[in-house]
Amino acid sequence: MSTYNAIRYNVDYANVGSLKLLSTQTASASASISFTTGIDSTYDEYWFIFNNCHPSSDGQYFTFQGSTNGGSSYGVTMTTTAFQSYHNEANTDTVLTYAVSDDLAQSTSYQRITTSIGADNDQSTSGILKLYNPSSTTYVKHFIDISNGYNQGDYSVHRFHAGYFNTTSAINAIDFKFASGNIDDGTIQLFGVKQWVHTMQ
Repeated sequence: MSTYNAIRYNVDYANVGSLKLLSTQTASASASISFTTGIDSTYDEYWFIFNNCHPSSDGQYFTFQGSTNGGSSYGVTMTTTAFQSYHNEANTDTVLTYAVSDDLAQSTSYQRITTSIGADNDQSTSGILKLYNPSSTTYVKHFIDISNGYNQGDYSVHRFHAGYFNTTSAINAIDFKFASGNIDDGTIQLFGVKQWVHTMQ
């Protein structure tokens, strides 16, 4: 490989999965945060990065659902899987386990992203939801989410979920909310991810 092509090779692979910030929403005693524009066929993946989302009441699960009608309604059928690890501040309880209460089986409910987040001033949750090829009209729509939350019982809880929206219709809106009460504070950013294809020469 020539020096020129070696440089091109390294630059190309440095740019794999290039991110484009599409929008940012900030909660302020918000019932939910919905993204109803910008999710289309422009990008191969869409990432929702949420930072320090804080509930108005104690012990609330942060959740999401999708829409096929631009956010007029949310309730697309999902099948999901879930596991978690956690550790408390007292250093007396540690677990790595499947989260039986968090998975869905052909359900139109909102998918939990987190454990029960505390409402103390310093408690919140942060993480990412990745949605793959939401505009496909051939395949179901896969997603994964990863989060860490400050639990109401003073635990650090690391959650992992994955699944699919069981529809061949395009997913064009996503809604986030706590199971009950408002999102008092926090930001969610929507990014488009463009996959780069490199051809060796």
